[in-house]
Amino acid sequence: MTYFILNKPYGVLCQFTDSGGRETLANYGDFPKNVYPVGRLDVDSEGLVLLSDDGRLKHLLLDPKYRHPRTYLVQVENIPRQVDLTKLQKGVLIEGRMTLPAGVNLVKEEPLIEPRRVLIRYRKNIPTSWLEITLREGRNRQVRKMTAAIGHPALRLIRTKIGPLTIYGLKPGESRELKPEEIANLKNILFLNH
Repeated sequence: MTYFILNKPYGVLCQFTDSGGRETLANYGDFPKNVYPVGRLDVDSEGLVLLSDDGRLKHLLLDPKYRHPRTYLVQVENIPRQVDLTKLQKGVLIEGRMTLPAGVNLVKEEPLIEPRRVLIRYRKNIPTSWLEITLREGRNRQVRKMTAAIGHPALRLIRTKIGPLTIYGLKPGESRELKPEEIANLKNILFLNH
């Protein structure tokens, strides 16, 4: 079995081919042919993508009933009040369904991250802030829909963790093979919880 993590840059499709000639994961590593992304990040999202050929691991990470944690840094318009953060923590209504409770923190200091190659829109009279959000479900564009639901649209979204795995130490576009102890730790957490 093979396991890699990649820090996916903004504007890159989370797949290996594209008939439209857009950038894909294939532009960022010479990965074995049987390795595929475990889950997806939208083209306008950045951060941690796990790549593997381990079918059982893929099942445990992708099946919604297992509710493994995924953590995101989200830059939003304005500065959410505690009441807004509490709404996210308890769950908000998106597309007719409540989200599961989420871990949500207002990040007090500017995070140490690489600038995005396409800058976010800047408005002189509208401040921005950063949230750290940990979800245990993976609905389509969920983080963006959640922050929009409380009146704070997402400007930048970076997945920083999947379970115990993290992108810290990888610049956008960099990848590396997981170390045996990282694989063992991930599997232990997934298999023990299920």
